[in-house]
Amino acid sequence: MHNVIELLILLVVIELICLLFGIIKIHLKTENLSIMKMKHLFFGLLLSLSLTTFAQEIKKEILFSIDGKPYYTDEFSRIYKKNIDLVKDESQKDLNQYLELFIGYKLKINKANKLGLENNPKYQAELKSYRTQLAKNYLTDAKVTKELIEEGYNRSLKEIRASHILFTVDENALPADTLKAYNQALDIRKKAMNGEDFAKLAEQFSQDPSAKDNKGDLGYFSAFRMVYAFETGAYKTKVGEISNPIRTRFGYHLIKVNDIRDNRGEINVAHIMIMKPTDATQDEKAKSTIQDIYKKLQQGENFEALAQQFSEDKSSSSKGGVLNRFGSGQLSSDEFENVAFSLTKENPLSEPFQSQYGWHIVKFIERFPVKKIEEMQTELDNKIRKDDRSRLITNSMNEKLRKEFPIKRDDKLYASISKSITKDYLTDTWKSPEVKGSDKNLFVIKEKAITGTSFLNYINTQQKTAKDSKLALPKLVDNFYQQFVDEQLNTYYNDNLEIKFPEFANVMEEYRDGLLLFDLMEKEIWDKSKNDTIGLQKFYEAHKNSYVWKNRLDVLVTSSTKEDVIKKAMKMLKDNKTADLIKEKLNVNSKVEIMENQGVFEEGNDVLPKNVKFAEGVSDVLKTGDYYYVTRVNKIIPAGIKKFDECKGKVINDYQQYLEENWVSDLKKEFTINVNQEAFEKVKKEIKL
Repeated sequence: MHNVIELLILLVVIELICLLFGIIKIHLKTENLSIMKMKHLFFGLLLSLSLTTFAQEIKKEILFSIDGKPYYTDEFSRIYKKNIDLVKDESQKDLNQYLELFIGYKLKINKANKLGLENNPKYQAELKSYRTQLAKNYLTDAKVTKELIEEGYNRSLKEIRASHILFTVDENALPADTLKAYNQALDIRKKAMNGEDFAKLAEQFSQDPSAKDNKGDLGYFSAFRMVYAFETGAYKTKVGEISNPIRTRFGYHLIKVNDIRDNRGEINVAHIMIMKPTDATQDEKAKSTIQDIYKKLQQGENFEALAQQFSEDKSSSSKGGVLNRFGSGQLSSDEFENVAFSLTKENPLSEPFQSQYGWHIVKFIERFPVKKIEEMQTELDNKIRKDDRSRLITNSMNEKLRKEFPIKRDDKLYASISKSITKDYLTDTWKSPEVKGSDKNLFVIKEKAITGTSFLNYINTQQKTAKDSKLALPKLVDNFYQQFVDEQLNTYYNDNLEIKFPEFANVMEEYRDGLLLFDLMEKEIWDKSKNDTIGLQKFYEAHKNSYVWKNRLDVLVTSSTKEDVIKKAMKMLKDNKTADLIKEKLNVNSKVEIMENQGVFEEGNDVLPKNVKFAEGVSDVLKTGDYYYVTRVNKIIPAGIKKFDECKGKVINDYQQYLEENWVSDLKKEFTINVNQEAFEKVKKEIKL
């Protein structure tokens, strides 16, 4: 299931590395991945490489120009050093060859600019989106983030089963209402501590609607499954104990921890799969097939051999059904995961079970411990950004920015603005008035002036959120002012990342070029290779001898572990009996003695027994390993050239490669290139030092 996806991703990442240098080899064998997905992979690749820095600096000189536009030695050296370890072909590490590739890359960017692709609103929106993603690494407090990653990882090593009792209270409730809910929680906790049943107390007093059914039991959960404050309360409470009241945005909680277990880690299994039929009338046949296979396993037949013959997960069947190892939540089937994790060395085989994809039998191979924290950094960081705990990072970053960019407020102007905000604000009926001097600066962040009008506009946009607030109006306005300052500081800092961090500017330049190159490739190569029907047909006609079938058989294959059974099958095959009738006669008393596979198969296909003869009629008994085979060849289809429709995907791939190989030569004729050979010789010497 998951092997094919991993292979596609691996192929695309490798190709995108090549793409950066102009080695354009992304063929339509990856056409299942959309252009947008490939762009995201390219973005991720650059993001991972952007952290690489080099101490040695190359003096900046013009290395070459394209139609008079200069390209410099420092960029060439930086990109060569940053990516050279990813290039496996030694010829591509040669600096002379690399310069040719780099010039080809820049030629394509010039072509994209010449076509005006950078003015496409879709391109501009994508570039803005990618900048936002990259900027996240610069807009957070790294120290606090690291601490939260470590905490989240340590918590994820365990799964907690807990129950709770909820006493609801609004986040902005009056102090008296908050105190009332807190005291109620203390009273119920006292009852529980004195021995009253927690489940009954939850059923009676909890204001969580689900408590009437589950009596407060939340089941097992781990880090990032609950709001942060609740999670913290649960992880700090020992098994069998009851927490003090824990405040969240929902109110106060009493938490009782019932059990703690270790994270399940990862597991490696093999499976045999019969896919869910598209025709619902065939469901019973699929179920019958998996049951027959299971009976053969119980009879002692080899799992790997049966997987190779009958499993319809083609990404794993040739490997005996073996899947890549996985952890909880990594597959798209809870049923499959739960069955897999229930298996052990002592109980290694599951009974047949059904998932949304079809029927499976799973065999245990090996368990693996939980991943190390280094392997989960990115995953944990992403979870933190989406979680309540991200506020801790935000608050820390805001504090840093306030220290880096001290602000002197015009208190007189601020007082005038504050007075203009009346009680109507709390009912969402306030209209922003004219405040004298509001067009003047309320404060300045370095060279960026922030006017009183800007703050008034911000206050107006926040009016709906303040409706029915319990805070006093001056306090509410002051809170909004602090939020406004933080937003302005973060905006200023974000807008100037390219100036403050040269490496950020470099990666953004690579994003710009990379996205332009994708759009250009889509226009000039990918779309053309798929849609140029005349050119595609001509290419096929010129290269049709490259697209050939091997010898094929229209065949029915029967197999059994028993020689006497396969001989009976041979006799029935000679009498021209159907596969269903053979199975009906030979699979008796709930035993599966015979299996069949039929279709058109090429020479060398795993379905065909070894040494099968390419002759029409019923074969002799063949033996491979523990299995006996008899085949009935209905028709021999000789080797020959494939029709265009039979190999269209491969033709498109090859035509695309043909277009790519001739592209740079055409671009060199379109643009004027001047190389500064003296500067290039200096770069070669400095890189090799």
